[in-house]
Amino acid sequence: MSGSPDRKLHAGEHTALKVTPEPEPETRVETVFPRKGEADRSTTQPGSIQAFESVRLFAGVSGYLKEQNVDIGDAVKRGQVLAVISVPELEKKAQRYEAELARAHAKVTQMASRVDSAKADLEVAQSGIAFAEATAKSKGAELRFREKQLTRMKDLFALNSIDERLVDEKTEQRDTAQEAERAARAAVGSAKAQLAATAAKVAQAEADLLEARAAVKVATAELEQQKVAIDFATVRSPCDGVITFRSLFPGDYVRDADSGSQGQPLFVVECIDRFRVVVQIPDRDVPFTHRGDPAEVEVDALPGEVYQGKVSRIAHSEDPQTRLMRVEIDLPNEDGKLAAGMYGRVRILLEKSKALSLPFSALAGKVQNGRSTVFVVRDGLARAVPVTVGGDNGVKVAILSGLTEKDAVVVNPPSGMADGTPVTSGGDRTPTGHAH
Repeated sequence: MSGSPDRKLHAGEHTALKVTPEPEPETRVETVFPRKGEADRSTTQPGSIQAFESVRLFAGVSGYLKEQNVDIGDAVKRGQVLAVISVPELEKKAQRYEAELARAHAKVTQMASRVDSAKADLEVAQSGIAFAEATAKSKGAELRFREKQLTRMKDLFALNSIDERLVDEKTEQRDTAQEAERAARAAVGSAKAQLAATAAKVAQAEADLLEARAAVKVATAELEQQKVAIDFATVRSPCDGVITFRSLFPGDYVRDADSGSQGQPLFVVECIDRFRVVVQIPDRDVPFTHRGDPAEVEVDALPGEVYQGKVSRIAHSEDPQTRLMRVEIDLPNEDGKLAAGMYGRVRILLEKSKALSLPFSALAGKVQNGRSTVFVVRDGLARAVPVTVGGDNGVKVAILSGLTEKDAVVVNPPSGMADGTPVTSGGDRTPTGHAH
């Protein structure tokens, strides 16, 4: 047969064969889709419940406990009398100060009367000056009249028209008028001196009145001080609350707080209408903690109950030893179930996020300078995608850029996974959360 005759291969002859490479086995992976708003930054820390106010009441004065109106567990109101201490010595001193105050008031009245009397004398002295000056003017006029008469008589006598006896009479009258005028002028000086003396008496009386009024102020202050000391003998509640501690019984001797030996207080009053929940925030969360942040409190002693509150106070200072910052949350105690000393967990929402988020386990490497890498399944291959990472809540991390809601991201990528690794995914979640 012509053409291509069959030909057998003999030993030693070789034919080149084309070999197809084995396909790389696919790696099975789990994937998730990024979700919006699930990376809210929060912190969950242990919290302890403390009374909003816990007041240790000590005695302000020393004495014997005369009355004790409350005991441990009693509910009290603000201003309610809890105990009375017997202080007879202070009461006697108060009575003495009251008497001294009354005497000081009486002296003020006496000094005021002296001032009025001295002012009346001053007016009389002023009137006396006016009268003396008027008299002096009158006597001066009379003296001038007598001198004129004497002059005429002397002229007539020189003309031998009258007897010398008439001249002598007019001379005597003139001399009398001179003495009267001198006396009147002297009376004016005396009246002015009397006025000065009376004015000095007025000034002295007014000074005495001021001193008496000052004595009233001193006596009043001393009495008020004593009354304050006596008031310290009555122990009152500073707030609405409950008695959680009582140390003495009626008849026991009570030492005042200033004696240098305070020891135990008479009572401890805790205000229980609301409580403080104290939380220590770690350093990483401090910049995101603000007054008003929402908080949820779960108390171990009250399982199933969640108390809603807000951050009320922030210390704005970290403990240098622990690098923790004190934060307080106020909780109302309307049902009366809370008690000081309880503890539990507090979750504080620090920052609301609108960015996409992924579980921490989706990150293929460490976060450095806000950047990391994830693997996205595309056309059956794992593709390494760089992403920008934001804040986290300890479970999920915010993805600021690099992904969309339609990207299927590998969770817990194997250590040997590289860009282009064939994968088959299972248990994928769609953007709405349904499996496909």
